[in-house]
Amino acid sequence: MLVLSRQRDETIMIGDDIEITIVDIRGDKVRLGITAPNTVPVHRKEVYEAIQRENREAAKVRMEDFGALPRPGVPPRTPGEPMRPGRSAANLVSRPSQAPADNGSAPQGAAPINPSTEPKNQSGPAPEAGPAK
Repeated sequence: MLVLSRQRDETIMIGDDIEITIVDIRGDKVRLGITAPNTVPVHRKEVYEAIQRENREAAKVRMEDFGALPRPGVPPRTPGEPMRPGRSAANLVSRPSQAPADNGSAPQGAAPINPSTEPKNQSGPAPEAGPAK
């Protein structure tokens, strides 16, 4: 462990991207300002440990556990009821849908663009109106 002494408003650099600045010192508390890229997570240690603990718990989930989750349009399964066709745990894994082919048409629900009705981009000043008749 590297131990450094710093005073208020002094900075420590970690690599080229991370700055730690001593913002304030009050009694036995030091306030730090940390500047780091968005790609570098910065957490208090107790928060970091809680995230790690939750990740370990989430990694223990089995595919069978998904069978008890409700699915849209399918009535929930009651305890002890056998799995119905189409309700196996393997079918509950989401699969990416196939995107429609781009055939140049407007998106579903959108009106197609008609070039004759589109406003024209006029450059220069608007024409002046002549005297009223």
